[in-house]
Parts: sequence; structure tokens; C-alpha cells
Amino acid sequence: MALNKRNQNKRSNILVITEAVLTAYMGYISHFILTQIGISKDVPVEQLVINVGMLTVSILLCSLSVGLYEAKLRETFRGIMRRIFVSAGLSYFLVEVLSRAFFDGIHMDSYFLPAAVSAIIITLVIFRYFTNRLGLLGLGKVSILVIGAGERASIIEKRMRRDVDRIGFELVGFIPIPGDNREEGIKKEKIIHLNIDDSLQKFIFDNDIEEIVIACDQRRGTLPVEALFECRLRGIEVTELLDFMERETGQIVVNLMYPSWVIYSNGFQSQNYLRDALDYTLNAILAFIVLFFVWPIMLFTAAIIYLDDGRRTGVSVFYKQERVGLNGRLFKIIKFRSMRPDAEKDGAKWASKNDDRVTRIGHIIRKYRIDELPQLLNIFRGEMAFIGPRPERPQFVEQLVREVPYYNQRHNVKPGLAGWAQLNYPYGASVEDSMEKLKFDLYYVKHQSLLLDILILIRTVEVVLFGKGR
Repeated sequence: MALNKRNQNKRSNILVITEAVLTAYMGYISHFILTQIGISKDVPVEQLVINVGMLTVSILLCSLSVGLYEAKLRETFRGIMRRIFVSAGLSYFLVEVLSRAFFDGIHMDSYFLPAAVSAIIITLVIFRYFTNRLGLLGLGKVSILVIGAGERASIIEKRMRRDVDRIGFELVGFIPIPGDNREEGIKKEKIIHLNIDDSLQKFIFDNDIEEIVIACDQRRGTLPVEALFECRLRGIEVTELLDFMERETGQIVVNLMYPSWVIYSNGFQSQNYLRDALDYTLNAILAFIVLFFVWPIMLFTAAIIYLDDGRRTGVSVFYKQERVGLNGRLFKIIKFRSMRPDAEKDGAKWASKNDDRVTRIGHIIRKYRIDELPQLLNIFRGEMAFIGPRPERPQFVEQLVREVPYYNQRHNVKPGLAGWAQLNYPYGASVEDSMEKLKFDLYYVKHQSLLLDILILIRTVEVVLFGKGR
């Protein structure tokens, strides 16, 4: 596991460093061309370094905010191009504001920024094209062998079908062993038939296998313990299926969990004492900062909802609903009303992607998450945090606790305005969807940290910018 993580980090670091070099170089080239053709005046070297450095840092930060450095960015090349344009646009605005409003000593020619940003966009698009098409950062992929080809192993085939799902490793094949449920097992992947007691070690060494994933349906009396012991002593990683899926997909496969894995695995505890001690303070300060910038949007939204149907129906522009919070405590969540006043005249219903109960304004404010902004008040009250699993209605929680294993564990942390599940699985309109979202929620509960919260906040910018909310 550590080897694969190192390779993933290495690829991400190479991508960041390479794009930083390309960005800085194109900034310099843009200045050089502009001065040579007489459009701009030459500036001192130290001033040029400051201009190019500021532009490079802003490009990298904005690229991070729109998800361009995610190891498993599930996006087409057209989508990547769109993100590059948005990142460059944000950078242009950021540098313009910083250079003109806050740093009077910075002298940046009016032609430099548009020329440099245009050159950087073209360069990064070309670079990403060849990176994606030729797999330039896929070098040094970890070779993985899976022990087992039954029902448990099939989760890899079902969940990781696409090339982007396997960007950090090369799957050599699956070795079936006695006890595997082959009827529900691997269907399309490569099956390797060999005597695991006699030939497993030789196959592993001959094929330069770097990691072995244990995914058999029955372990007792079936695993080649001695061969695995010898492989581990030689530095080959041996990883349990749940750990492998958690690492590669950012979720915990709830239906495969068992008590001993939870007991012996790392996580499910907060190790950041500063974060725990300042939990409410940090959330309240962040909520105040966000409110400072978005209150005009909130005021405009309230007015539009009122003019659309609030004036006619006499119903409030806000919507209050009971939700389940930390340790199962109930509280009233506050949102902008995005549905008709009679949306639940027949009782509580799951919201769906194209719900006909949603108003005209509701479709827009849901898409860009504007309907969630009043929950800043819930954060001020201490009922919610900025980051955490989304709170669910008690009627649905009662059903989900009965039907979805470990569902109650998501209430071990405060519910949040944004969450890991919302970034990875945006729609939830059934028990099955709740099961999928729980896999990401439990991953967050297990790995909660200040750094993960910051990552989710940055990635949430992507959701808002590209209208992926619901």
C-alpha cells in the first residue's frame, strides 16, 4: 500500500512541478515576445520574477481548486479543457486584483497578463492532451495480483472498470482459490490458473508483482500463508481487499465490512487536538467569512423566490425541516425553498434528479447549491459543521438504519454543509443511493482531519463553478 501511495504522490508531484515550470516559462516567453515586438516595455529582472511567480502560484492554486490535480479525475478531455479555462480565468482575476488593489509596487504591463494567460491555456491544454493520450504519468505503475476470483473479488471488476479507475496500477489478473463463489465472481477479467501452494511464489517473482490483494471468499484453510509470508519479507505489499478499495476509490465498501477489520484498521478517531478544541470557533469564523461575501446573493435569491411564487402563495422563502444530527440529536435545518408549497402533501418522499416538485427558481439554486446557504445559521448555532455527512430526515434514517449496515456510524460526527460523499456521489434518491453515499461518509468519518476538510472545501469550489449541485 505504501509503495502504491508513493507512486501516486510521485505522479501528482511530477504533474504539479511540470505545469509550474511550463506556466513560468510561458509567462517569461510572453514578456520576451511583447518586448521584442515593441508592444511592452522591458522591466527589471526582479520585477519580472515577481510577475511570473505570482501568475504561476495563482495558476497552480486555481487548478487545485477546480480538481485538475486529483489523481482520479473522472473527466473527459473536453471537461479537462473546460477546467483549464476556468482555472486560468480565476487566475487572471486573482492576479489582477492582487497586483492593482493590494500591491502598489508591482508594475505589470497591461498586455502582459492577457498574453501570458492565453499562452498558458494553450500550453496546458496541449500538455494535458499528450499526458492523457500517451499515459505519460502512468509510468511506473504498480503491478497487482489478486488472490481470489469469487464474489468479493468481483467488486474490483464492477467498481473499477475504466482506465481512470486503474491509473495508479496495472492489474495482472485474478487467481481463483478453493471456496470462491465462481458463479458470482469474475466474468471478464484475466483469470490465472495455477497451483497456489507450489507455483504462486515463482509466478509473483517472474512477473515482478509489487502488490498482492487478498480478495478470496473464504480465508480459513485456503490462503497460501507461507508463500504470502515469504513475499512480504521480500518487500511485496500484501493488502486486504477493503483496504485496497478504500485507497483506490476513496470509499469504504460497507457490504464487505466485518467487525475485525474495523477493530484493527487505522482511523475512526480524531487525532487533531487543535481541530477538536477549536471546532466551533473555526466553523463560525469560516461561516462569517462566507456570509460576508454571499449575503447579496442570498438577498437576491430570497427576493426572486418571493416574486416567483411566495407573494402569490404567502409561503416563506425559507424552508425548515427536521434532520438527524450529531449522536442522533434532531435539529431544524434551514434552506431556501426550492419546491412547491404542497411538495409533501402526501408525506415524505425522496428527492430525485428531475423532481417535478421543484420550482423554476429551485432548479437553478439547487444546481449551484445556493439553496444551502441559509444553513450558515445552523453552523452559527453549532448544529452543523462546514464539512461532514449531509444530515438526513428522521423518517428516512429509521428505514436506512434497518436496511443499510453501519448507517448509524455516520452520526458520530457533526453533519456538514459540504461533504466527501457530495463530491463523489452527488445524487441520492433511494436506499441504494444511500448505501453508495454511506461508503464515502464512512471514509470521511474514518479519515477526518483538518487537511481532508480543506481538500473538500477546495473541491466544493468545483461543484459550485460547474453546477454539479442538486
